[in-house]
Amino acid sequence: MTRLGDFANPHKVAKEVAERRPALTPRKDNWAEYQRIMIRTLFTPRALARLALATALIGGFAPVTLAQAAKPGAKPGAKPAAAAAKPAAKQEAPAPTVGSTPIGQSGDWGIYVAGSGPTKQCYIAAKPAERAPANLQRDPAFFFISTRPAEKVNNEISIIMGFPAKADKPAPEIQVGSEKFVMAAQGPHLWVKEAARNAVLVDTMRRGTKLTIKATSMRGNLTTDTYPLSGIAGALDRAKKECP
Repeated sequence: MTRLGDFANPHKVAKEVAERRPALTPRKDNWAEYQRIMIRTLFTPRALARLALATALIGGFAPVTLAQAAKPGAKPGAKPAAAAAKPAAKQEAPAPTVGSTPIGQSGDWGIYVAGSGPTKQCYIAAKPAERAPANLQRDPAFFFISTRPAEKVNNEISIIMGFPAKADKPAPEIQVGSEKFVMAAQGPHLWVKEAARNAVLVDTMRRGTKLTIKATSMRGNLTTDTYPLSGIAGALDRAKKECP
């Protein structure tokens, strides 16, 4: 979810993660400890608001629609009736968590804001509609596009794969139509390897119908995630309006 410059000390991080690998498995151990270690070792303060959008769901909370999240008295674990009747129907965006506020949804993409004034940040986010192979155990995946005016960052793509991904041989890859984009990896986080290609990918997504991400885990398992791009143009435009 961050660029290489966001990590305090990549070599120290890699060593600590390797040494504490058993303690960094959220399915087996305490998620709060996992989050604390990852925040302390991997992220600077500016990355925490983006991480907050995903931590609750990775910790096991059920997704809710933006309408449910905004409705007073709504139960966080409630599932929309349509989703229960049609599991393959349109995916809802990740549920908002502490530090972020939902302001709308466009197609498959939710729109969120965090902070206010000079520190205000805007995000759009989605979950994959399909994950293949279906029987492979992984933590949830999320796709974020963030804008941080104070840092002069516009539409920065970052992805949580739900597992530590190989950085090369093969490198993670995004495909939209016939266009392919090589991704950089740090643990479960991906971002566009060539910074100049980030804007190209966003523009390609605006014109596309679906996006696929292929990434190989450190154990050698290939995952292919598919994200519908319905509504992404409207979501990007709304985020830009909120964070000009």
